[in-house]
Amino acid sequence: MLPNLGPWEMALLLLLALLLFGKRLPEVGKALGKGIVEFKKGVKGIEDEIEDASSRPAPPAASPPTHQPLPAGGQEPQVSFQEGTPGEAAPVRKPENAGG
Repeated sequence: MLPNLGPWEMALLLLLALLLFGKRLPEVGKALGKGIVEFKKGVKGIEDEIEDASSRPAPPAASPPTHQPLPAGGQEPQVSFQEGTPGEAAPVRKPENAGG
């Protein structure tokens, strides 16, 4: 933030701006004003999006997959796929007493 500026400091800054920009000072001021307006519009647009998003109800959270307990033997069952027509393969569990 700017420190407290007295009347002499402000006059010196105005004189410096006139020397640097001269006849272009009104154009610079206009461009600066447009830039500030565009910035404010952008900030307002973002605020509106955040407000809209927060006012909508949250979608239900997907439940996590459940874990099936292991069989009594402590080993996971073996799964194989039957051959058939493409896209129709279905998992088939092998009997637990089958060696593998």
